[in-house]
Amino acid sequence: MLRLSMIHRMRNSFLALVALVTLLPSFALAQTAASSALVVKLSIHDTIQPITAEYLKRGLDDAASRHAAAVLISMGTPGGLLDSTREMVADIEASPVPVIIFIEPSGSRAGSAGFFLLEAADVAAMAPGTNAGAAHPILEGTTMDPVLKEKIENDTAAFLRSYVTVRGRDAKDAEDAVRNSKSFSEAEALKLHLIDVVAPDDNALLAALNGRTIKRFHGESVKLDFTHAVLVELPPSTRERLLTRLTSPDLDVLLLLCGGLLIYLEFNVPGTIVPGALGTLMMLLAIFGLNLLPVQHTAILLLFAALALMVLEAKFASHGVLGTVGILCLVFGLATLVNGPTPEMRVHFGVAAGAGVGFGAITFGLAWIAVKARQAKRLTGPQAMLGQPAIAMTPLAPQGHALPGYPAIGQVEVRGEIWKATLPPNTPPVPAGTQLTVLSVDNLTLTVAP
Repeated sequence: MLRLSMIHRMRNSFLALVALVTLLPSFALAQTAASSALVVKLSIHDTIQPITAEYLKRGLDDAASRHAAAVLISMGTPGGLLDSTREMVADIEASPVPVIIFIEPSGSRAGSAGFFLLEAADVAAMAPGTNAGAAHPILEGTTMDPVLKEKIENDTAAFLRSYVTVRGRDAKDAEDAVRNSKSFSEAEALKLHLIDVVAPDDNALLAALNGRTIKRFHGESVKLDFTHAVLVELPPSTRERLLTRLTSPDLDVLLLLCGGLLIYLEFNVPGTIVPGALGTLMMLLAIFGLNLLPVQHTAILLLFAALALMVLEAKFASHGVLGTVGILCLVFGLATLVNGPTPEMRVHFGVAAGAGVGFGAITFGLAWIAVKARQAKRLTGPQAMLGQPAIAMTPLAPQGHALPGYPAIGQVEVRGEIWKATLPPNTPPVPAGTQLTVLSVDNLTLTVAP
């Protein structure tokens, strides 16, 4: 009995030791996870537009729901729309999670709208070999009078000052980027107190910020703790990536023109279905994408004028004048369709010229073929017989003037078919084998003449 009791005790001790060894890694992982600081990383390396603002809002909300220590935004942008920039700045200021904007990698820039976002962050950082600034507001395609220019400059400068001062950065030098389009390297920006730190990569940036106390927009002081920071990337969703592609003016123009051609093909060849459905889809995608961009309404009038002129060219003989003017209207209409503040948010002239000339030539050709087809003679029914050549199979006499051997109604061959035929009054009789022409059709009897 004593030996059996000792065996039981030894077995229980062994099982307890195995359980302890098994659970130790889990306890260690739980303790590490509890002590790790979560940093959510967003990537904005495109123009600033409504989809970018939506992505930023989603990332900030996700970081807040996961109680992240900070949001790190990797950014490189040529600029974008001021309305979207204002929306993003407001989201950054209202974020319960500290926001770090990092211009990376080397060679990236925070131009125009990107500079406004950089200065709005709780922590502004740049990698070596980057630059920021050149934030002067632009109204593309519009010559601003001095009063309008001053009003816009004052408004955007006041917008920048409203949060740069709160962030403790140099408002005067920041305003220089708006009024004088100044741009700063990372060393210049750090020296002028426009940014807070320069770091080569994400890990070096978090290490440089570890233990630093920052002042949030609403006055709260927060000490950053990135001792055991875990960086989790939050990429754009499939929907956001698709919509971002649709904000490309060049792509929208091509979708619009190709969709229009396919719909035109459906109207001219009814029942094919596929061109009409595909063309409608392409047109809707183009309109949706253009709706996210600043569209110039006068350019839309040019597009309608171009279409009307090309149709008129096919209908009236103008020796190419109407068609040429229509193509010019189309090219200039496409080139000025999107009133973007940066070259990346406008239709490139090469795309506008190529697409406009190509679309104009195809549309003019299709319209010309359609008009000619409507003017052509019918190929079916009794009317198709008119003007056709015929050969007399029997002798023929004029109507009401039958002669011996020359009946008033005989037979002729037309296109390999034998028809009853007669001659019009006051026409000389014709022998068999005479070449004739069909003048009219009355029921199943043809009137023919030499």
